[in-house]
Amino acid sequence: QVHLVESGGGLVQAGGSLRLSCAFSGRTVNYMFVGWFRQAPGKEREFVGTIRWDSGTTYYADAVKGRFTVSRDITKNTTYLQMNSLKPEDSAVFYCAAGIVGNVYRHSNYDHWGQGTPVTVSS
Repeated sequence: QVHLVESGGGLVQAGGSLRLSCAFSGRTVNYMFVGWFRQAPGKEREFVGTIRWDSGTTYYADAVKGRFTVSRDITKNTTYLQMNSLKPEDSAVFYCAAGIVGNVYRHSNYDHWGQGTPVTVSS
């Protein structure tokens, strides 16, 4: 079992920045992915970005490319989501998830989830 805890959410003005953190523990493997998803009220959960733990290879949704960056600190078992140039449409509950996945963009391919942290971007 893998336990994940997100932090860093909050209220920010449009154009601002936030950095989310996801600390995890438990049975992990180096070739797993640790991803970020978000879900706005009334909408489906959508992929934001992910990182392969051993190589650091990252993948992003088109909507956040160039604005968001996923990184990791191997010594702390923590992944980060740096969000810049935030827009009101980025407002959602952000979740981190871990798993050994094929298609990194599908939330159903991730086995372990955190509790989520809310992000609100005001206009």
